[in-house]
Amino acid sequence: MTRLTLRYTALTDVGLRRSNNQDSGYASDHLLLLADGMGGAAAGDLASSEAVRVIRRVDGETSPGDALDHLTDAVDAANRRLGDLIEADPAVEGMGTTIEAMLWDGEKFAVAHLGDSRAYLLRDGTLTQLSVDHTFVQSLVDEGRITPEEARFHPHRSLLLRAMLGRDDLEAEYSWLRPHAGDRYLLCSDGLSDMVEDAAIAAALSAESIDVAATELVRLALEGGGADNVTVVIGEMVEADDDGSDLSCADGRPQLVGAAAANPQSQQVDVDLIDSTAHVDVDPEELRYAPRPPSRWRFVRWIAFLLVLLGLIGVGGWYAYRWSQQQYFVAEDGGYVAIYRGVNADLPLITLKEVESRTDLELDELPSHRRDQVSGGMEADNLADAERIVDDLRAETEQQNTPTPTPTPKPGTVTAEPVTP
Repeated sequence: MTRLTLRYTALTDVGLRRSNNQDSGYASDHLLLLADGMGGAAAGDLASSEAVRVIRRVDGETSPGDALDHLTDAVDAANRRLGDLIEADPAVEGMGTTIEAMLWDGEKFAVAHLGDSRAYLLRDGTLTQLSVDHTFVQSLVDEGRITPEEARFHPHRSLLLRAMLGRDDLEAEYSWLRPHAGDRYLLCSDGLSDMVEDAAIAAALSAESIDVAATELVRLALEGGGADNVTVVIGEMVEADDDGSDLSCADGRPQLVGAAAANPQSQQVDVDLIDSTAHVDVDPEELRYAPRPPSRWRFVRWIAFLLVLLGLIGVGGWYAYRWSQQQYFVAEDGGYVAIYRGVNADLPLITLKEVESRTDLELDELPSHRRDQVSGGMEADNLADAERIVDDLRAETEQQNTPTPTPTPKPGTVTAEPVTP
């Protein structure tokens, strides 16, 4: 079996529209790693550089079979590190980073993927995207609602559904990958994949060396608009005795680029020294897909929302009360039949009915079936209808209480006299 080794290179550029680089990249003969930070001017730098600093500790410390466990533990540790930084300084809450990592154990790669940074494989001249973006637009593609071509130009193409945010709900994807001799692997931030189509990426990645390929890919991203930081990390699988003395990795030293290289003091970072005023200028990319840090006006907005909600409830309650006071029903009041205005209901602390008029018609005088109806309340369409109901009750009561007259004998009829024995 041919023994393979990993050649590597890493290159980054701030782009044409960014003032700082929030990407971090790392490459060695065992680990390819890329993180695209988000969350504001300084916090994106901090997130990606700290994630890379923690994860790269697994470089060269694995043996065949346990690389995936080591990589999983490293990603979890990086996530906890971001959580600690956020807890220490709430001003950086909302920062986060994507993660793309490939850890070589001498036989195969352990792979970690989180966010919209990508991993590509170039094998025998064919480019394959290994990762699936954790984005809103990718979910639309998966559901068949838009095509991959439409996704490239969708206004929300970078809206992330998953990222490393220092929270407990980390959802990274892990897998194994077995390489072949001649394979080239590309890890890149969306500063490349959004600017350059796959066909052009394949052509550039096929250059005579991975150093030339990295330079060409960055150049293409800048020519395409350079709207974001662009970072590429490339690995190439070659036979162990293959000469690579002309490559940048020939010295065997790991390559660290981007925010992680610009902030080597991140191991001793004092979050109390982070300039929270850096969050005043809102990064356009932050608006596109980064979770926003808490606003100092959040409390005021909540108060305003509650006031509006209470106002709507109050207006609705007023209209409901007004409607109730246009309703009428007939019921009992102190033993007498009365006409009520309102609705026949009782609510805590709210009175929805009042006596409009009380008649002289006693409840006990009513026929028994009418007495039960009045006790329960007899609904009326309006005041006139309620008065009609009372008139009907009065008429029935008077009819019930009128004595039946004795029949008068007809002329010529003989009335028998009682006989006394």
